[in-house]
Amino acid sequence: MSEEVPRGTHALNSPWIQAGRLAFFALYAVTLLAALAWAFSNVRQIDPQNRAVVLHFGALDRIQNAGLLLAWPQPFEQVVLLPAADRVIERRIGNLLRSAEAVKADRVASFAVPISDALAGSGYLLTGDAGVVQLDVRVFYKVTDPYDFVLQGEHVLPALDRLVTRSAVALTAARDLDTILVARPELIGADNQAAERRERLRGDLVQGINKRLAELKAGGQGIGIEVARVDVQSSLPDPAVSAFNAVLTASQQADKAVANARTDAEKLTQAANEQADRALQVAHAQAGERLAKASADTATVSSLAKAQQQGTDPQMLLRLYRERMPKILGQAGSVTTVDPKDDSRLIIQGAAK
Repeated sequence: MSEEVPRGTHALNSPWIQAGRLAFFALYAVTLLAALAWAFSNVRQIDPQNRAVVLHFGALDRIQNAGLLLAWPQPFEQVVLLPAADRVIERRIGNLLRSAEAVKADRVASFAVPISDALAGSGYLLTGDAGVVQLDVRVFYKVTDPYDFVLQGEHVLPALDRLVTRSAVALTAARDLDTILVARPELIGADNQAAERRERLRGDLVQGINKRLAELKAGGQGIGIEVARVDVQSSLPDPAVSAFNAVLTASQQADKAVANARTDAEKLTQAANEQADRALQVAHAQAGERLAKASADTATVSSLAKAQQQGTDPQMLLRLYRERMPKILGQAGSVTTVDPKDDSRLIIQGAAK
C-alpha cells in the first residue's frame, strides 16, 4: 500500500519553483558582485606617467601621484586622471593651418572664379613689412596646476589654441619676413641681426604664450598648464614661392654677371699692368743704354775739361791742336791762313746773288 504525499510538498518541488529559486540566487550573487565592484571602483593603480585628482562630492579634495589610490566610489568621490608633472604633451595648433575649404578653393580658383576673402586669408599671417607667412606650430606643454586643469576641463585645449594663435599673430606682426624665415638668401650674410632674431623665434613665442597663461592665472581663470617648448615650421604661400624663386634666380644671374664683369676687369687690369711694367722696364733699359753711350762719348771731353780746370797739363790745348788739326785740314780741299797780327785785310768772295 503506497504512502500518500502531501499536496504542499509537490508544489515546493515543482520545476517552476526551483527555477525561480535558482534565478533569485543568481540575481543575489550578481547584485553582490556589482555592489563589491561599485565599492572598489575607485581603488586603482596610478601609473608613473599619470596622477589622479580626487573630487569629494564635486569639490577638489586631494592629488594622488603614482601608486595605489584608495577612494570612495561614485557619487561620493570622483577620480580624474591627469598627466604626471614631468610629462610633456604635444599638440598641433590647427587654427594656424590653412583650412580644408581654402585648400579646395585654391584648386578651382581662377580669374573667372576668384576665391572669397575669408578663404583667401585662411592660414596666413601678416608680417610687419606687409609680407605673408604660414606657420605650422606644435606646442609641448605640462600640467602645472591640476586643480585649474580639472576645473577648466574640456575648455583647456581650445583656450590653448586661441592663446597660441594670438601670440603667433602678435609675434609675426612685430617682425619682418626675413626675421621669420629665409625668404631672401642674398641678405643672410649682410644682416646678422635678422639671423639672430630667426634663432630667437621659438623662444619669443614660448615667452609670449606663457605670459598670457600667467595673465589668465592672475585673473583667476588659469587653465593649469605651462608651455615647455614649441616647434615652428615657417613657409611661404605657394603663389609667393614662385615669385621669390624668380627674384632669387634674377639675383643669382645678376651676381653671376657682376662676378664675370669683375673677372674680366681684373684680367684687363692685369694685362694693362703687365704692359705698363714691360714698357717701364724697356724705358729704363733704353735710358741706361743712352746714358752709358753719352757717358762714353763725353768721357774724353770731360777728362780734358777736368785736366784744364785743375791745370795738370798746361800744353794740352797746343798738343790737341797739333794732333787734331792735320786730320781736319786733310779733309779740306784748300786752306787759306791769315796771320791775326797782320794789318792787311783778306777779302773773301761771298755767295753770288
